[in-house]
Amino acid sequence: MDSKNVSPTQRILVWGVLATAIVVPLALSASSPLLAWRQPIYIAAGFAGVSAMVLMLLQPLLAGVHLPGLPPRWGRSAHRLVGGILVATIIVHVAGLWITSPPDVIDALLFRSPTPFSVWGVLAMWAIFGAAGLAAFRKSLGLSPRNWRRVHTALITVAVASSVFHAMLIEGTMEIISKFGLCVLVVGATAKTVADRRVWKN
Repeated sequence: MDSKNVSPTQRILVWGVLATAIVVPLALSASSPLLAWRQPIYIAAGFAGVSAMVLMLLQPLLAGVHLPGLPPRWGRSAHRLVGGILVATIIVHVAGLWITSPPDVIDALLFRSPTPFSVWGVLAMWAIFGAAGLAAFRKSLGLSPRNWRRVHTALITVAVASSVFHAMLIEGTMEIISKFGLCVLVVGATAKTVADRRVWKN
């Protein structure tokens, strides 16, 4: 989105929708009755997972310069920062679940869990770690900019698809309508950024 061609009303609308998409899922998760009697570590792990989905909405918007009023250079810097925070939230999410139930996490990591959402969650985790590692070691890998973007985009596409399946299959603290809306926005924002950047073309 070209901020020069965006009216003040459109700017307010875009930022308002983004704020709503961030605040509503977090607020409804915080008020979920399923949190009753849960251990604090389990609650923290769950909120880390919700936060990760919110951050996955921010990432394509920052990378694609879709937030009006935010200079491209700031957007790229924020994209790297948010990527690091995203990795940290996933680590907190998995570590918290490990503390509360090690056998379940081991089964998930070894892809032998009977719950499908665990498989999708692990796929999303490794795809995000892969994308973050690719960004961190971009120069040392020696990939051309075009090939780097293709691999990075492929990993992110896997991460987004897997995260959406993971979130939608879980009957947890996230309220179903806000969760669905957030997932739709994540997919839409990612698809928009990938299409705009045309990473698959020469």
